[in-house]
Amino acid sequence: MKLRFVLPLVVVFQITMASAVQAKPIDFAHDVVPILKQHCVACHGGREAKGSFSLNTRTLWMESGFVDVKDPAASYLLELVTSQDPEMQMPPKGKPRLSAKEVATLKQWISEDLPWEAGFTFGKKAYEPPLKPRRPELPAAVDNRTHPIDRLIDHYLAEHQLPRPGPIDDATFLRRVRLDLTGLLPTPEELNAFLEDPSSDKRTRKIQELLADDTAYADHWLSFFNDLLRNDYSGTGFITGGRKQVSAWLYESLLYNKPFDQLTRELIAPPTDASRGFIDGIKWRGNVSAGQTVEIQFAQSLGQAFLGINLKCASCHDSFIDRWTLEESYGLAAIYSERALEIHRCDKPIGKTAKASWLFPELGTIDAGASRAARLQQLAQLMTHPDNGRFTRTIANRLWHRLQGRGIVHPLDAMQTKPWNEDLLDYLAVYLSDNKYDLKKVLELIATSEAYQSQVEIVEGGEDADYLYRGPRSRRLTAEQFLDGVWQITGTAPAKFDAPIFRTRIEPDQKQDFDLKAKWIWGDSAKQVPPADETIVVRKIIELPAAVKRGGAVLTCDNSHVLFINRREVDKGDNWAQVRTLPLHTLLKPGKNEITAIVHNGGGAPNPAGFFFDARLELENGEQREISSDASWEWNPNAPATKEGRLGGISGKWAPVTIVKPVGSWTNAVDSQARSLLAVAAEGKQPMVRASLLKNTALMKSLGRPMREQIVSMRPGQLTTLEAIDLSNEATLAQAFAQGAQRLITQTDGDPQRLTEHLYQFALSRKPTTAETEIITQILGEQPQPAQVEDLLWSVCMLPEFFLIR
Repeated sequence: MKLRFVLPLVVVFQITMASAVQAKPIDFAHDVVPILKQHCVACHGGREAKGSFSLNTRTLWMESGFVDVKDPAASYLLELVTSQDPEMQMPPKGKPRLSAKEVATLKQWISEDLPWEAGFTFGKKAYEPPLKPRRPELPAAVDNRTHPIDRLIDHYLAEHQLPRPGPIDDATFLRRVRLDLTGLLPTPEELNAFLEDPSSDKRTRKIQELLADDTAYADHWLSFFNDLLRNDYSGTGFITGGRKQVSAWLYESLLYNKPFDQLTRELIAPPTDASRGFIDGIKWRGNVSAGQTVEIQFAQSLGQAFLGINLKCASCHDSFIDRWTLEESYGLAAIYSERALEIHRCDKPIGKTAKASWLFPELGTIDAGASRAARLQQLAQLMTHPDNGRFTRTIANRLWHRLQGRGIVHPLDAMQTKPWNEDLLDYLAVYLSDNKYDLKKVLELIATSEAYQSQVEIVEGGEDADYLYRGPRSRRLTAEQFLDGVWQITGTAPAKFDAPIFRTRIEPDQKQDFDLKAKWIWGDSAKQVPPADETIVVRKIIELPAAVKRGGAVLTCDNSHVLFINRREVDKGDNWAQVRTLPLHTLLKPGKNEITAIVHNGGGAPNPAGFFFDARLELENGEQREISSDASWEWNPNAPATKEGRLGGISGKWAPVTIVKPVGSWTNAVDSQARSLLAVAAEGKQPMVRASLLKNTALMKSLGRPMREQIVSMRPGQLTTLEAIDLSNEATLAQAFAQGAQRLITQTDGDPQRLTEHLYQFALSRKPTTAETEIITQILGEQPQPAQVEDLLWSVCMLPEFFLIR
């Protein structure tokens, strides 16, 4: 015990003596750096930050609480390095302790206000991607391989003395490109037609054909963007009204191939409520940490989704893994914020208020004094600025990863990392901007290259830190691709989907002009001229004998409306000149349904007011229904309270609405928009329901579909125990295979050879081998029974060959 108390006194005496001798100013590079490198950097430098302490920069030291420049002797650092307590001392027990002279040096360093060499860091010197776009010069073509991607890849392979991967056959190509571009398996008929086509350009034509299938493209790529924008149809925040979908806007954007820069601007600075959900994030219930506020979510989401950078670390403190700082994250968050945003470090306020700012001021700055709407507009323009090469590189890298199995920068959200081929990444990025941000053009460019149409690389072991490109990599089917494939083969796709979207693209010359049935309606005040600032409620109660198979509504209101179906908020708008559309197949149910709208008239003096609603439905029993605002609707002057998207109780009596004579501007708006929009809502052609359009299920979760509470740009590639269990006996799969077995028997007239060939061609894009045929024939016999075929379906769909895109 004596030794434990005496030693600190000896150390203090030695420190005092050493300090007296050392009178010259501290030389940071020669006095301090060697001490820190020897004793501290291994645990607290570079990418290491044990105990949440990084010593990489002077700022991190000052913010750490480990040093006190006003009272150096009281610094916690000195307490740690002089302590004899094995649980407290630093360096920890078993490692060499600091000498008295080294401790005295650190004390003097603190007392002199932590002198630091400008630009010095203990962190690894990170690669800094160029900001502006770069147009690389293409190498000369080799062996007449003139495609720009092949010219870049061939040059890369030659530089690294690597062999060129061999080509794939037509069947492998068709299965790969079908799954990559549309998420579906090629049918046996499509496969045979493609194999029999002698044309030299058939692969290019097939790629163009697949990309031209707007609905299949939108169905498939919806999953990619739902993951990237953390958009879903149910889950955290939807029940409480703390989260909004962008589903209808997103699907329509994909269906009509909206340019990616425009899509991004509409997400950052939403022109309507339809695309607001992304920047509004999730409003969590109760108190949340500073890093979970919607403003910080905004900064993190924008950084990750559009720039491939991780601002989560920098939302709590200066990042330990790259160059982003706490102030930069909060500056981006302040663009969105409608309140003064106090900066918090590790959830503790530091007494500074964030100033709205953009991460790359070289491209322009944000006017911090402007309104939030104006700031968001400025940010949208800066994000998609022609000189922002980081924006185009990020999405180009994501598309390459989807089609090739590994990013040019990898992982995808680490765009501060040096690409394995900078010229290739820059070429794809510039190609995107040259082609007016058309994502389909980039997908076509990649898919038409011989690099894409090459044999996959055989990967052994884990991820190689010194990655070299040797060809594309095989990829697992996503949860959605797997289920779609099973449903294709078995014919068991669901009849309805959950996404609130219209799936059909109709060109102007194909649109059917519907005879609109709706009237403009209001309350009794419309018998004269409605007063300004009047709010009333209108409703219609309908009975449906069956579920809605498809259909939708068009609606608008002068001045604004909030629409509820069965007392749940489903739509709102405040621009009467913009006719809105609303899918109804997920909102209406068999039996009684209540359509209610809280409608408001604005203005500063009495002025015309009206609500317009027109819907067309096809029910599951084949019946066609119209729902139109007319004299059968009712109104009530008592607007109820609403909470978390739910309609409160409505008191008072209901009375018949007043039919309002439309003013000219109303008629012009409806005539120019509503007829064609209603045609889309009522369009009858519907392809197979896809898994991407359904709410998440337990099976999809086990197959890797995320909950989308966070952005996910790369789904897991490893098989889990839960997934293995589900794939062996999950109830919905068993049902699909049982129903599919009977269908296959009927479809092939019970011929075991035809059945086997059909199944193998559909599932694997090849015929069964002789050995496989012999085994299956023995199992099925001359007259296949449903149980036997069901077992065969399980066996084929569980093959790694089925699960992989090769």
